[in-house]
Amino acid sequence: MPPVLALLAQTVLLPLIWLSGLELPSPTSIASPANDPSVPVPLRIEGEHCTVFEGIIPTTGHNISTPSSNGSHHCDGTNNKAHNVSGPTATTALADAVEKESLLFDAVFDTKFDDFFITRVGDGVNTSTQNWRLYVDFVASNVGGCQEQVSANRQVLWALQRSDVHTLLHLEGPHTASHGVPVVLTVTNGSTRNPISGASVSNLFQPTNASGQVTVTFEEKRSVTLKATKEGTVRSNALTILVT
Repeated sequence: MPPVLALLAQTVLLPLIWLSGLELPSPTSIASPANDPSVPVPLRIEGEHCTVFEGIIPTTGHNISTPSSNGSHHCDGTNNKAHNVSGPTATTALADAVEKESLLFDAVFDTKFDDFFITRVGDGVNTSTQNWRLYVDFVASNVGGCQEQVSANRQVLWALQRSDVHTLLHLEGPHTASHGVPVVLTVTNGSTRNPISGASVSNLFQPTNASGQVTVTFEEKRSVTLKATKEGTVRSNALTILVT
């Protein structure tokens, strides 16, 4: 190679060789902020006489301390070796909701089961005839709340109920309606989806029929939130209808 061309080759190649040894940051590492570990969990808390909380609560696995827990204890799904990786749980969702709403909250930590036993939420206190129970997607949980990991697409329900109450009501209907035009609301057993007759929807209409349905007409343009109730059951989820 002629001397001039050799010199040009060195001038071009040396910077390229030097650059190839650099570890350049990836676009992801440059632009990505720290991830938020919390998960938005759909949570409902049903007390004896009213709904205590119903909405989305951001939560993640964390320690919990209560007046009766004898200190702070982990609650992240790894309790009792239920999961290998920590994450948000049904009990952290409950604890975060009561903290957000400034409600009274108490639970006993059982070292044998490595989990909390809920004894009080707001005014709802365990007695000899009723206690707090956990359901996920309308199915009774067979583990403690700190072992029950939850996610954004799992419906979490804590209910204060008597030992003879097993039916969880589920209310379905349209989210929009036109004033003066009848709409059909349906009440079912949330676990089995069987229709529930004789249920009352916010005490505004006649009871549901044998098919679990009731036809209603809204005369005013407004937003209305409804819940279904029936003696011997846990009240339903809320259904909000925008009447135009």
